[in-house]
Amino acid sequence: MSFRKENKYRISNSEFFQLQTQLSDLGMYEIHPRRLVASCYFDTHNFTLFHESEEGTLPRKKVRVRWYDGTMNLQKEQKISSIEGRFKTIENISSTQTEKDLLKMRYFDQIYGWLTPKIIISYYRQYFSLNALRITFDQKISYQPVHPIISGTVQDQECVMEVKAPISTDDGYIEKYISLPTSRFSKYGRGLQFLGLHDKY
Repeated sequence: MSFRKENKYRISNSEFFQLQTQLSDLGMYEIHPRRLVASCYFDTHNFTLFHESEEGTLPRKKVRVRWYDGTMNLQKEQKISSIEGRFKTIENISSTQTEKDLLKMRYFDQIYGWLTPKIIISYYRQYFSLNALRITFDQKISYQPVHPIISGTVQDQECVMEVKAPISTDDGYIEKYISLPTSRFSKYGRGLQFLGLHDKY
């Protein structure tokens, strides 16, 4: 189990490109080609995971199934936030699944009980490295409901930059490169709120 520090920064489309230029001048370089990321998030009937995230409860978790560039090579991921820090577990799922099959999935969690699909979130991610920092930029974030009574996809008007570093990394070291204030940016929470899904059940 490896804990890590994660800082998020809400940025506009114009800041998105300005920051990439500024950080590239400081030595940031690409470590993976840009790709389309899609995730289906799971929650209880009463959206317990969402509410715990909004309230900052510790420990808490998010459960999602993720795939890349439209290929259904699925991975089940659990993101756990605790007092000690954050870490993620990954489990490969059969590559023969279709999106229709995905929406029929459900998981039983020892703490939360049955979890079912709530929302699909997709976006384009770019991956960079700057010394000890791993930096990602996400843009064109869209939120799609999976429940049949809700229709339509919502496009987020903001982007997000995320900096991941070893848990021992001093905040001052990160601020040496990025002077922006950190901010909360939960794609799952934003998606539910933009679509009004957390009020539908």
